[in-house]
This record gives sequence, structure tokens and C-alpha cells, in this order.
Amino acid sequence: MHIGMVGLGRMGANLSRRLLRAGHSCVVFDLDMQAVRSLEAEGAVASESLQDLLEKLPSPRVVWVMLPAGKITEDSIRKLSTLMKSGDTIIDGGNTFYKDDIRRGKELAQQGINYVDVGTSGGLWGLERGYCLMIGASNESFQSLEPIFKSLAPGLGSIDRTDPSSQVHSQEEGYLHCGPTGAGHFVKMVHNGIEYGLMQACAEGFDIIKNASKLDHGGEPFAVDASKVAELWRRGSVVSSWLLDLSAKALQQDPQLEAFSGRVQDSGEGRWTIETAVEEGVPANVLSASLFARFRSRETSTFGDKLLSAMRYQFGGHKE
Repeated sequence: MHIGMVGLGRMGANLSRRLLRAGHSCVVFDLDMQAVRSLEAEGAVASESLQDLLEKLPSPRVVWVMLPAGKITEDSIRKLSTLMKSGDTIIDGGNTFYKDDIRRGKELAQQGINYVDVGTSGGLWGLERGYCLMIGASNESFQSLEPIFKSLAPGLGSIDRTDPSSQVHSQEEGYLHCGPTGAGHFVKMVHNGIEYGLMQACAEGFDIIKNASKLDHGGEPFAVDASKVAELWRRGSVVSSWLLDLSAKALQQDPQLEAFSGRVQDSGEGRWTIETAVEEGVPANVLSASLFARFRSRETSTFGDKLLSAMRYQFGGHKE
């Protein structure tokens, strides 16, 4: 298939590379022309503006916007909508608030432009591992774009199937049509809220291990090596996970995590998850506590906060 990619940062560039490797044609654009030329050298078609990008795509045109949520995404989609025609499609693969998707979808539908929201998880590792895709779209849009989603997703891989006797469904391959416009980013929002909680639990546990020498139990003080415990728990433990893998890597590289201040940022999805839980009247004790812990880290930080920052850097390249 032919697709335009707007935004060639950490995620957009690797999404393009994975699509190119799968045999799709990518026309790419970014304000940083060096990033554009780099992808051109790998087989993409370079463009110098949104207008140029659209002119290089066959109709009906499909453009994936991979930019930070907020004004830059809003402005780019608005600009694209003035240049595109009925039957064209805009995909937002960033971390947009799902209510903004619903609004955009209605606005673009008046012009006959299809709008698809794709919650995209995979971070820096997605190029090789594949991306977990949570998709909000009409049935028609999903079906027409499914070859793209299938190429970006991990595929069945070596993970044991929950029900080996059943037909293989897309969610087992790493992508899911979650529902109409907005549903993809809604599911991704909750995904990131859960991520906050999992990361916080891991960080607090290793903080307790790191401070074991402070215990006074009348015997020889414990001197537990946190990096070795992380490596141990990766193997056969019920708490094994990709986040634990990344924690082990961070602790092996820097046992004291001296490269991190422990000032943990949040990119919005955790806040939206809590706001949504309030709207629904659903208790979210762990998720809200993990969000508030990030706020606290900006006043005074712990070893656990440093590990949170280290995990964010390991999976997404997020700097403090």
C-alpha cells in the first residue's frame, strides 16, 4: 500500500522503516529535512511540505500523523484537511485524547475525509518487535487499512495462544479494531494508565530492596544487589514482564542510577485515565496513586523515582 508519514521522530521514523521492510511505499515529511533524507536513503519518498507529500501519493490518499499530542497534531490535521479530498484518510497514531478524536472525526466526515485513531505502543523497540495497535475507525476504514496494521504489528510470534483450538484473530497478532472513532485512543489511554501503576509498583519494590541495609533486625545487615534481583525475577517469577526486563537493563548499566534525577514526567494519558474513571464512577486507587507519585517526584525524589525515569528512557527514549 501507499502511505504518507508526517512526523519522523523516534516513533514515526521506525514506523516508516517497518512499513518499508514489509513492502509498502512511504512518502515522508518532517520539518527536520535531515530526518527526511535519512528515510529517503532507506527507500522512502522524500517530500518538502504537506502539499508535496499529498501530490506524491495516489488517490485515495492515506496519511499517518505521528506527532506529539496537542497543538502540533491539531494544526497538522487541520492543514491536511484543507488539502485533502473526499475519500482520503487521516490516521492519528500519537497519544491524542479520545474526545478530540471524536470531535475531529465528525468534522472531517463533513468533508468526506475518513479519520482513524491508532493507539500505538512499542516505543523504541517496535521496529524489531512490532507495535501493539489499538484502532478506532469505521468498519470500512479498518478493513481497507488492515494490511498496514498487520505489517506494523508483531504477529503471532512465539507467545502461546490462549485458545489453540480457535481461529486466529487480529488481537493475537497485535492489532485490534476497538470500535468507532475514538475507541483506539480510549483503550491506549487506559493502557498507559495501567503502565503507570505497573511501573510504580516495580519502582517502589526496588526502592525497598535498595534500602534493605537500613533494617535493624539484630543480625547481619542485608546487602541485596538490586540489579541481580531484577535479573533473577526475569526468570520464572510471576512478576516477570517487559518492564522488569527494562529495569534489569537499566540497573545493570547504572546500578545507582546516577544518570537520573528521579524527576518523573507524565505525558497526559495517566491524567486522562483518572479523569475518565471519575466520569464513570470507577475506583482507580492504584492508577491515581501512581500519577500523584509522579507529581511528588518533582518536589523530592527517591531511588524508585530514578528507576521510573530509567524505565521511561529504556522503552521510549523519554528524557527527564
